[in-house]
Amino acid sequence: MADTKREIERKYESDESGLPDLTGAGTVADVLDQGLVELDATYYDTADERLAAASLTLRRRTGGSDDGWHLKFPVAPGVRDEIRAPLSDTVPDELAALVRSRVRGAELVPVVRLRSARDVCHLVDADGTLLAEASVDTVTAERLNRAGGTTRWTEIEVELADDADPALLDKVDKRLRKAGVRPSASPSKLARALEQTGGTRSRTRPRKPAPPVTAGDHVLAYLREQRDEILDRDPAVRRDIPDSVHRMRVATRRMRSTFRTFGTVLDPAVTTPVAAELKWLAGELGADRDQEVLAERLAKALDELPSELVLGPVPQRVASWADARHGSTRGHLIAILDSARHQALLDTLDALLADPPLRGKAARKPAKVLAEAVRKDLAKVTRLITHALELPPGRERDIALHEARKKAKRTRYAAEAAIPALGAPAASLAKSMKSLTSLLGDHQDSVMARHALREFAAVAHAAGESAFTYGLLYGREERRAAAAEAELPGLWAKINSGASV
Repeated sequence: MADTKREIERKYESDESGLPDLTGAGTVADVLDQGLVELDATYYDTADERLAAASLTLRRRTGGSDDGWHLKFPVAPGVRDEIRAPLSDTVPDELAALVRSRVRGAELVPVVRLRSARDVCHLVDADGTLLAEASVDTVTAERLNRAGGTTRWTEIEVELADDADPALLDKVDKRLRKAGVRPSASPSKLARALEQTGGTRSRTRPRKPAPPVTAGDHVLAYLREQRDEILDRDPAVRRDIPDSVHRMRVATRRMRSTFRTFGTVLDPAVTTPVAAELKWLAGELGADRDQEVLAERLAKALDELPSELVLGPVPQRVASWADARHGSTRGHLIAILDSARHQALLDTLDALLADPPLRGKAARKPAKVLAEAVRKDLAKVTRLITHALELPPGRERDIALHEARKKAKRTRYAAEAAIPALGAPAASLAKSMKSLTSLLGDHQDSVMARHALREFAAVAHAAGESAFTYGLLYGREERRAAAAEAELPGLWAKINSGASV
């Protein structure tokens, strides 16, 4: 069974002088020698090193206290999440699943073997509490998957202990620099090994894309960001990390909206079928996300009620419903991510961005082309808001406001894509559309909450329980929706007065 550890560390170049004295660095009261450890790690990747290109590392390591398989995901500079699985001869299924969006149909093969002689010290405070582990690693790297060879180097690694203050690393860093030790030029041992043994420029340091110049450049840059977000969120969704489903779903929506808005830049005959597949994926993701949002809303509403107004097993019913729905939708969602259809969609996105179906306006200067497309989207929002406000409160207005919200999101995403070209006006419009969609989103959530509360009340009544609390929450949701509708005209007038792209 895999488990997760947050790894916070810094790496430094080292010569033969070893580790400088770190006593007195921050709260370090003593440096305790732990002896020499021999580590032997084989790193796995595809033949074209897709994991390394995404700054992911997958290894099988023996020696030390954590024999087994380790999969590392970057979180921030110097911070990684390490997923661990027991030692076995083949890549564990649970780790293979977490890199499936990158690997797809390719085989994971050994690419590098690293053998390290690790001289370990523990940095402890005055009470003997472990603060960090510092080591001097003498590393021998051997390339396994292509003609390359071997290389050897020595480095210093300082890893923060669990629950220790990250500020300690700054104190240690200052002490090391004062002793002439400099940070490593490579982010990881694997990256350094690939660079020094590959014989060609390493994919672990991909060239930064050229700054966008044309309208097509700007649109494609935005689409690449969303494609990368979909790939990055895939393992997070599998790990059930909060907000990961939402972020993945938003990326699919941004791509779809971009295809629709910028049809003069990218050929709709090519992008429309891709947008249909993205819509399918968003729908599958939404089954889990919509339920998650609604469950959180109902739980918060219950927490805000005085206890004397909660009659019957209302919290238990809501919690059981949320847990059951999440469990069933989660299993389905993992199956979707593993499906051939989803893997084919990822391949299609890669192919489209590698060879984009550009139209004539793609080669033009971005300001006019992008501004024209954004203005068209904004005009559609204007018509929908105007129509919704003309309707009396009720189901038809609810539907009209929901449609306006969807078009406002599209306008927001179009404005975001145009920010590098149009600057402040596009940024201001994106911010305004975010405020609008937030208000309309709260209104739509109220609509959905009232629907769920009616169902809860019916089940409670059939079971002989009081439906009072559900009715009370229903009335509060009605007032929230009415307040949102009352606020809308003023917000819309303010947006109209400042909207200019």
